[in-house]
Amino acid sequence: MATTKNTSYRVHVQDTTQAEVDSVNIENGAMLRTDDALYMGHNGQNVIVYPQTGGLNLGWARYNDTFYTGLGEGDSNKLLLSDGIEVTLPNNGGTVTRSHPSIDFYDVANQKFVGLNENDVYAVTVVFKKSAANANQTHLDFKLTGADDYDRINMALGFYKGNDETQNQHIMLQYYLDANALANGLTPKVTADGGNAKIWGIIFFIQRTQNAG
Repeated sequence: MATTKNTSYRVHVQDTTQAEVDSVNIENGAMLRTDDALYMGHNGQNVIVYPQTGGLNLGWARYNDTFYTGLGEGDSNKLLLSDGIEVTLPNNGGTVTRSHPSIDFYDVANQKFVGLNENDVYAVTVVFKKSAANANQTHLDFKLTGADDYDRINMALGFYKGNDETQNQHIMLQYYLDANALANGLTPKVTADGGNAKIWGIIFFIQRTQNAG
């Protein structure tokens, strides 16, 4: 006579809060569920087993600056860059759009790109409008600062449309976070070189492409 096996097992998974997930003693195979994700203890970590992608694993956020809009009379709503003076590229995060409410990859108060785990990978797009009175002799130097060796992410940005002409700037960056960058964040810096310049309409689009946690 054939043997019938019951292959349907009901497992009760404890409903809990994210704070408890972060503080509980981890047991291999033990599962916890929050409103956002299902966790399982594995090799000393509570790893997300569902959803495989989304707010807690990957995702993105867009930060629009609403101060330097360029919409006022004259240059009152443009960031004025004096020749040779390095400044933080500002973004007040006046408008933020996220793929998930839990995501925040930019520290508005301290004006830094931030992350969640050491060895996470991030892709960042920075856009703004710019102009310079002396386009032939002026360029912008852009870089990241705040952690050792990250200033290697830098570039020179020219003005190709002529004097006082509005030009769109589009910058794409990709990096992983080491322990230093995770602890200190990364600050976008910009310097006008060869003459004064103006920047406005600043947007940061930040995507987490790999969750090392």
